[in-house]
Amino acid sequence: MKLAEVFTMVVPEERGVGFRAFDGSVAGPVDASVVLDVRTPRAVEYLAGAPSQLGLARAYVAGDLEILGDPYEAMMRLYPPAKPRLSLSEKARLFGSFLPAALKRPTPPPQERQLSGSRHSKGRDADAIQHHYDVSNRFYRWVLGPSMAYTCAVFPTADASLETAQDAKFDLVCRKLGLEPGMTLLDIGCGWGGMVLHAVKHYGVNAIGVTLSAHQAEWGQEAIEAQGLSGRAQIRFSDYRDVPETDFDAISSIGLTEHIGRENYPSYFDFAFGKLKPEGRMLNHTITRPSDAEPSHYGASFINRYV
Repeated sequence: MKLAEVFTMVVPEERGVGFRAFDGSVAGPVDASVVLDVRTPRAVEYLAGAPSQLGLARAYVAGDLEILGDPYEAMMRLYPPAKPRLSLSEKARLFGSFLPAALKRPTPPPQERQLSGSRHSKGRDADAIQHHYDVSNRFYRWVLGPSMAYTCAVFPTADASLETAQDAKFDLVCRKLGLEPGMTLLDIGCGWGGMVLHAVKHYGVNAIGVTLSAHQAEWGQEAIEAQGLSGRAQIRFSDYRDVPETDFDAISSIGLTEHIGRENYPSYFDFAFGKLKPEGRMLNHTITRPSDAEPSHYGASFINRYV
């Protein structure tokens, strides 16, 4: 069975995705704006061993599969895959063709960190964060721009720059926290220190930021010193659970909650509550699901393995 034949079973032609493979087979519109190019047998092994977004991601990251055209457009067209109604003979052919590939289960690409230890323990969390963020600050400067902010932004106008939108986000957080000169702020999971810098410069607070990335802490501390804020701000290379200070007027946590694990929410919020002054404020920004139900594909999803 040729690979193009399998492709047409799960991706209807009306989705407009082209396909070509190392076995010489092709499918889809000849003028398709996006094309899935399966370049090696190992790509098939990845896809057969983890027939989901994870298998596709592994093959792509390893360079065994390429998306020609806009990757975002391709994902929108490819998912969700169709559920073909196959005859018994077709199922037998499919099974016979790809069982050997599924059984090989190639080693995941080196970019996929194999973590050890209890999930969300301090050691494992540190390992995950350092693997993801300690690539190089130069790389993230290319991706993120001058703001060095990795989380969502607030665009005041449709044509606003990313830097302007990140500043608007930080300012919105500061206003919601009611920050005033002389207040103390703890920023949990501070990244490269954008929130700390904004709050200190524009609202006159004294701020501490904590991150598990040594590269982020180095960048943030250098920015603090370069802007003459050393006496009022600091970025620490530390787990938030190891912060000894208490009685903060405000706590910000922007995009951290996704990383701590749902089972740890009670202890996380207990920790934050214990660090605040009476009637202090916390702003917690996170991305949620529409349902409390744990997705069946949780462990096999791209975001949980790579992000």
